[in-house]
Amino acid sequence: MDMITPEPRPAWIAGRAEQGTGTLVVTHPFDGSEVATVAVPGPEQVERAVAAAAGVAAEFRRAPAHLRASALDQVSLGLAARAEELAEVITAENGKPFRWAETEVSRAVSVFRIAAEEARRFSGDLQRLDTDTGGEGRLALTRRVPRGPVLGIAPFNFPLNLVAHKVAPALAVGAPIIVKPAPRTPLSALILGEILAGTDLPAGAFSVLPLGNEETSALADDPRLPVVSFTGSGPVGWSLAERAAGRKHVVLELGGNAAAVVLADWPDLACAAERIATFGNYQAGQSCIAVQRVIVERSVAEEFVPLLTEAVRGQAAGDPYDTAVSVGPVVDEAAAERVVGWVDEAVDRGAKVLTGGGHEGATVEPTLLTDVPADAKVWAEEVFGPVLAVSVVDGPDEAFAAVNDSAYGLQAGVFTRDVGLAFRASAELEVGGVIVGDVPSYRADQMPYGGVKGSGSGREGVLAAMRDLTVERVTVLTGIDL
Repeated sequence: MDMITPEPRPAWIAGRAEQGTGTLVVTHPFDGSEVATVAVPGPEQVERAVAAAAGVAAEFRRAPAHLRASALDQVSLGLAARAEELAEVITAENGKPFRWAETEVSRAVSVFRIAAEEARRFSGDLQRLDTDTGGEGRLALTRRVPRGPVLGIAPFNFPLNLVAHKVAPALAVGAPIIVKPAPRTPLSALILGEILAGTDLPAGAFSVLPLGNEETSALADDPRLPVVSFTGSGPVGWSLAERAAGRKHVVLELGGNAAAVVLADWPDLACAAERIATFGNYQAGQSCIAVQRVIVERSVAEEFVPLLTEAVRGQAAGDPYDTAVSVGPVVDEAAAERVVGWVDEAVDRGAKVLTGGGHEGATVEPTLLTDVPADAKVWAEEVFGPVLAVSVVDGPDEAFAAVNDSAYGLQAGVFTRDVGLAFRASAELEVGGVIVGDVPSYRADQMPYGGVKGSGSGREGVLAAMRDLTVERVTVLTGIDL
């Protein structure tokens, strides 16, 4: 698919396509080839986008549910109609194999469909107040109203679906949104802008601004954008939160070093090994909930670790356009060198490489380590590459303690059939979500999603995000005959 166009791909300023004052070249991570050129809006265009969002906020908040829901339905159908094109764009700009790009598009289709459904039933609650004598004849109506226009800052690893998770809930509640896609991967967000422009949303309800990261600070500080929804690196996210303290509502999804626990009662170790190998390496490990730490109970370790080694070895890495490849490149060669450097550091401190460990260009070999020190970067920090480390423990107590011994807390997976252990994991693990019987990488787009500790604050997932982007408003009706 030839993505080079005579003019740069336009930005979307208050719902209108415009060329910018500069350009940005998008390259393919696997070989560095040019994919497309994108228009970068200038300060005057950015100002118009923000002013339009602020100006339309009151009108859009009062827009009828059918208008918002119909627009979201239209976007869902539009994404589905262009699914193959979008998957090709994602593979080109991001480098993930086409099958994972197809999955991402199908998820984005669902996100907008779910948001349309939720927009139609986001109504509020009634509460009778005559439970005490002073409340006789009174009824409370509690509704949720938007906090205001949203700045959505998205990362490169899911360039369509993580944008969808910011745009769809905002539009569902009637909050204008300005999207700042990652500079490396703006193309799918710009196609989303094109689809949004075909709806009946009011001018100013959305903008898509492919700005450089250094140009985003002023946007994040702008008081006309009282909500910042950020997905990306911890240092940048916490810096945003600190600057906005007391002035803005900030939603942060900052990643993690997700653990998969394999307990002795799990009946199918080969299946667990395959799932862990696949979801430690999918997206080249560049997923916040990709498996990184594998914690296995000692009584099954002798059988499980060789199965996991073979499963990791069976993950084919290389050109994402090759249909046999399941692991594409990381974002660039510098990232690959960092990932392999972390592996080398662990080996220098006594870790053993069971498979992998090298890289060619931006492509890192699927890697499995054992005997990794607990404070080595590949265990303690977020690798964001196709690297897994396995540790053997003496039972559930030690396993759960190992999961919690982390600065992060996004999701964890626990392979067990023991209902009691499943509920213990849910109660004891310091994470935003526990996946029982599968890897931590499972995410349904309608469920609440987010972390604790260094993994951020706030929640995504369509309905959870709609609640996070709004505040309660109570109306008390007096003189009501109940």
